[in-house]
Amino acid sequence: MKPMDPEFAMRVVRWQRSHGRNHLPWQGTQDPYAVWLSEIMLQQTQVGAVREYFARFMQRFPDVGALAQAPLDEVLGLWSGLGYYSRARNLHRCAREIMDQHGGQFPRSAELLQTLPGIGRSTAGAIAAFCFGERVAILDGNVRRVLARSLAFDADLSKSANERTLWDLATGLLPRSALRTSMPAYTQGMMDLGATVCVARNPQCLVCPVADTCGARREGAPEKYPVKTRKLKRSAQSLWLLHLHTADGAVWLQRRPVPGVWAGLYCLPLFDSFEALQAAVPLRHRTRLQDAPAFVHVLTHKDLHLHPVSARVPAGTPLCAQALPAPAQGKGEADIEHRGEWIAPEQWPQLGLPAPIRRLLQTAVRHSA
Repeated sequence: MKPMDPEFAMRVVRWQRSHGRNHLPWQGTQDPYAVWLSEIMLQQTQVGAVREYFARFMQRFPDVGALAQAPLDEVLGLWSGLGYYSRARNLHRCAREIMDQHGGQFPRSAELLQTLPGIGRSTAGAIAAFCFGERVAILDGNVRRVLARSLAFDADLSKSANERTLWDLATGLLPRSALRTSMPAYTQGMMDLGATVCVARNPQCLVCPVADTCGARREGAPEKYPVKTRKLKRSAQSLWLLHLHTADGAVWLQRRPVPGVWAGLYCLPLFDSFEALQAAVPLRHRTRLQDAPAFVHVLTHKDLHLHPVSARVPAGTPLCAQALPAPAQGKGEADIEHRGEWIAPEQWPQLGLPAPIRRLLQTAVRHSA
């Protein structure tokens, strides 16, 4: 590992002000609500996908009080399609906690921000640096890569002790003066470098503001950093989707258990086999079942092979409750006491639905029109 460059922070600050990203809708503000919302949305999600969702959320929930007062179903409905739905549930919990325990004001330090639901160390650091000028580091995936390459930090970051060491090094590189202006510029600059210059493959070292002191570039092997040996194995699962609908467009939906795949969202009932699905349908209606083309939905570490099976049945048709998947369990607004319900055609588009289920239902509506 190479020594830290004492001018590192100021190089990044100068570069960000002249070459960094300054056009994103959540930039140029010290409103912790807007910064928090953008940081949560940007976790494991590309900027291009976040823009539209951020604008919709800010229009519908312009402040933390509006978000806290909204029903969770409305929040999940607006989030639908962005993925990683635990973020939306934590967003709602966090908003309510800020209103109930902090008088509607975000805590002004990273240490206190981390006590809120869904806010980890890096997100807390971003809010505190951008909004309050606190001298505190962030270490998201992009920043981790910039630092590991700059310092030629070759310790295995799958080990928590090495991760803590990199956190300490990140803190040591932070600006030390004019923090109210330098910390936002530096924090944004590190994000921008990782997103646009020090990218995972084919980094653009020739335009990097810290290239002449970068240890990885000196070695001629920037792509070997960061080092992380532990990799999560991908798995696959086959599921059958029961798409029951009526002539007037109502759909039978069930809220998914928490935790689990699509936790807390409304969904078509899922089954591990066609036989299990068939058993949930009253005998007199089983001849109506029709297979639709199967498709694959890719999650972070799992491929879901989904097999839709649909049938039009009379309104109010009861299902065989003993054969249906178990209902969501636990306490709170996100739970449901029954095994499903008929949802009217004007209602289900507003619910929190997994992206593939929403697409399936929308396609069915278009074909029936």
